[in-house]
Amino acid sequence: MSITTPNALHGLRVIEMGQLIAGPFAGKTLGEFGADVIKIEAPGAGDPLRNWRLIKDGTSVWWQVQSRNKRSIALDLRSPEGQDIARKLIAQADVLIENFRPGTLEGWGLGYESLSKMNPGLVMLRISGYGQTGPYRDLPGFGAIGEAMGGLRQLTGEPGRVPVRCGISIGDTLAALHGTIGILTALYHRKVNGGQGQVIDVALNEAVFNVMESLIPEYSAFGAVREAAGSALPGIAPSNAYRCTDGYVLIAGNGDSIFKRLMQTIGREDLGTDPGLADNAGRVARVAELDTAIEAWTLPQSVARVLAALGAAGVPAGKVYTAKDIAEDPHYRARDMILRQTTRDGYEIDVPGVIPKLLGTPGTVRSSAPRLGDDTDAVLKELGFEANEITTLRGRKVVA
Repeated sequence: MSITTPNALHGLRVIEMGQLIAGPFAGKTLGEFGADVIKIEAPGAGDPLRNWRLIKDGTSVWWQVQSRNKRSIALDLRSPEGQDIARKLIAQADVLIENFRPGTLEGWGLGYESLSKMNPGLVMLRISGYGQTGPYRDLPGFGAIGEAMGGLRQLTGEPGRVPVRCGISIGDTLAALHGTIGILTALYHRKVNGGQGQVIDVALNEAVFNVMESLIPEYSAFGAVREAAGSALPGIAPSNAYRCTDGYVLIAGNGDSIFKRLMQTIGREDLGTDPGLADNAGRVARVAELDTAIEAWTLPQSVARVLAALGAAGVPAGKVYTAKDIAEDPHYRARDMILRQTTRDGYEIDVPGVIPKLLGTPGTVRSSAPRLGDDTDAVLKELGFEANEITTLRGRKVVA
C-alpha cells in the first residue's frame, strides 16, 4: 500500500511507562497511527514481556507485535536522576501512559498534579486493577482478576464446570482499548477547550464490565443471574457450534429472515414456516429442538460442504480458525492483516496487520520492535544531553 499522507497521529508524542500488556497495547495502537512512542524500560531486564511465551533469538515473538513503532530508552525511574530525565521527556509530551499500581508514580514524584504544572496540556492514561479511587484501589490486579470481577469468567465454559479463560489476556486488551478511546477523547477536548489536559482512569474490571451487555439490567429487572452456556448464546436462537465430520461449524441463524433461509437449506421448511418460530422469543423457547435439527443436517457433512451451502443461502456461518487457518487464509492476506516484518535481530516473521482501517490516513508498521535501550542515546540527545553526559549517566547506571 502506498502512503502519500502522514499517519493520522503524526506529530503526537507519547511516553509509555507501562509494562506487559494493558499500557503497552494502548501505546502500540497509538504508534500504529503515527504517534512517536517512547517506551521507558528499566535497565537490565526491561519489560517482562520480552521474555514471555515463545522465544526466538533471546526475545519473545510477542514482543515483535506489542512494541513495533516504538523507541526504547532504558531509564532507572527509581533514581532521582532518572526521574529528572523522565520529567524532561514528559514536559515535551502530549500523552503519558502508565499501568503501575496506584501511588507508584506519586512515590517517584511523577504524579499528575506535579506533571501538569509543567505541562498543563498533558493527557495521562492510568490503567490499574481497580482504578485510582475506591476501597480496592491499592490491591494488585491483573487482567485475569479483572475478567473475573467484571463478570466475564462466570459466563465462560460449560454449565457446572470450572470457569475458563478465553485463552488470551482479554481483560488487559479491553482496558487498553478503553484507554485509547479516552486518550483520543481527551486530546479532542484539549484542542477545543483551551489546551487543558486531564487524567483517564481505567480499571481492568470496569473495562470488562463495560462489554457485559445485558448482565446487570437483567439482574435488576428480573433477578436473573446469567450462567455459563458453553458454545450457545442464551436468549438468542439459533446460534451455536454444530458438529461436522471433521470439526465444528458456528452458525448464527438468529435473524427472522435468516432463520427461514437456514431451515430451507437444511430441509426443514416445516420449522421455517412454523408461526411459533417466527420471532426470537419463540425460537428461544424451542432452542433444543432447533439445535437438534441443525446438527442432524451438519453431522454427516464436512465443514467445507456445510459452509458452502450456508454461504450460498446467505446464512452467517464459519469454522473455528486455528493460527494455521488464519495465516493461510486469502481474505486475511488480501486485507493486509498478515504482514511480513524483519526484526532487529534479522529474522523475518509474520505479524498481525493494523486495525481499524482508515482509508485516508491508514495505520502502518514503520519500525520493528526495539532492543532494550536501542534509542537511549538518540532520545537523550533530543533532550539536549551531550555525549559525555550520557556516558556519565550510563556509568551511574541511570540509563543503559
